[in-house]
Amino acid sequence: MILTRTIIYSARGLLAHKSRALLTMLGMIIGIASVIIIMSIGASAQGLILNQIKSTGSNLIGVLPGASDENGPPATALGITVTTLTYDDAQAIARKENAPHLVAVASYVRGSATLTWQNRSVDTTFMGTTASFIDVESPEVEVGHFFSKDDERGISRVVVLGSEVAENLFSGSNAVGQTIKIKRESFKVIGVMKEQGTVFFQNQDDQVFVPLETAQKLLLGINHLGFIRAKTDSEDTIDQSLEDIRATLRVRHDISDPSEDDFSVRSIAQALDVLTGVTDAMKFFLASIAAIALVVGGIGIMNIMLVSVNERIREIGLRKAVGARRQTILFQFLVETSVIALGGGLIGTAIGAGISGVVAIVANVLGYSWDFIVTLGSVALAAGISILIGLIFGLYPAYRASRLDPIEALRYE
Repeated sequence: MILTRTIIYSARGLLAHKSRALLTMLGMIIGIASVIIIMSIGASAQGLILNQIKSTGSNLIGVLPGASDENGPPATALGITVTTLTYDDAQAIARKENAPHLVAVASYVRGSATLTWQNRSVDTTFMGTTASFIDVESPEVEVGHFFSKDDERGISRVVVLGSEVAENLFSGSNAVGQTIKIKRESFKVIGVMKEQGTVFFQNQDDQVFVPLETAQKLLLGINHLGFIRAKTDSEDTIDQSLEDIRATLRVRHDISDPSEDDFSVRSIAQALDVLTGVTDAMKFFLASIAAIALVVGGIGIMNIMLVSVNERIREIGLRKAVGARRQTILFQFLVETSVIALGGGLIGTAIGAGISGVVAIVANVLGYSWDFIVTLGSVALAAGISILIGLIFGLYPAYRASRLDPIEALRYE
C-alpha cells in the first residue's frame, strides 16, 4: 500500500512538470541513441567486412610485403610502401616441390588512371595481375576472354574491362576488339568481366585488368608486387601451405631468423581474427566516447532533481509531518529519477534504432549487403544503464529530500 502511494506521488510530481521532465530526459536520449547507433552500425559494418572477406574463399592465403606480428596488420595495410615481394617469389611459391598443396598463385599490383576511347573518358583503378587470377579468385568473363600466361611477361598491351567501366566507355556497344588508351598508352580490349558487385568496399566492376609486367613497367615503373594470393586444394591444408610459403620465401630472401621476415603470410581465417579484433576494439572505443553523453545526462538529472527538492520543501515537510518516513521520501525521489532516466533511455533506443535502420536502407540502396543489427541484448543493456544512471545521480537529491526536518520544511517560504 505504501509502495503504491509512493509511486503515485512520484507520477504526480513528474506530470506536474512535464516539460521539465522531457528536457531532463534529453541528455539520456542523446547518450543512449548515440551508443545504440554506434553499436548497431559498428556491428553491421563488421559483419559486412567479414562476410565480404569470407566470400572471396575460405581456402585463400595472402602474402604481403613487410613484416607484422600475428595480431597486427602488415605495414602495407597501413599505407606504407614495401618492395620486398617480386614476381619470381610468386613463381617459386607456385612450384609443387615448394608448396605441394597450392593449386594456383596470382600476383598483383594496383594503380589508378584515366581511360579514354574516342571522346569519352573514365577514371578508374587498374589491376596488374597474372593469368592465374581467374583460377585464384574465380571471376567470370562475360564477353571475350582473359589474358593468357604468355601475356604476363613481355609488356602485352591488352586489357580486360570491368562491366561498369565497359558500360561507361562504350554505352552497351561491343567493347571487345576496340582500342583504348590508359595513361596515353594504347591497349586492345580482349574481354569484359561479368558483373560482380562490391567486395570488401571495392567495386569490382569499376576496374580493369592488364598483364602484370605491362602494369609494372609501362604504367607504374616498378619491379615489386603489391601482394600475392594463393589458393590451396583444401581448407585442411592451409596451415601446411602457410609454413611452405614462409619456408620458400625465407630461402629466397636469405632469412634464417623468422623474426627478421620481410613479408607476412596470412590465411583468410587469420585475417578474419585480426579484423574482428580491430573492429571490436574500435566499436567499443567509440561507444565508450558516446557514453560520456550519458554522464552528462545523469548530471542534468541530478541538477533538476535538486531544483525539484527545493521547490517541494513544504510538500516534503507536510508528508513527513503526517507520518511519511525517510525511506518513503527517499524512495519517491529515486522512483522519479529512475522513471526520467528510463524514459530517456527508451526514447533514445527508439531513435538510435530508427537512425540505424535508415543507414541500413541507404547502404543497401548503394549496393552494400548491410544488415540491420539491433539486438534485444543491446536494448536491455540500454534500459539497465538508464535505470542505473537514474539511481546513481538521483541518490543525492533523494537523500537530501529525506533528511529535511519537517518543522523547518513547513516554515520554508
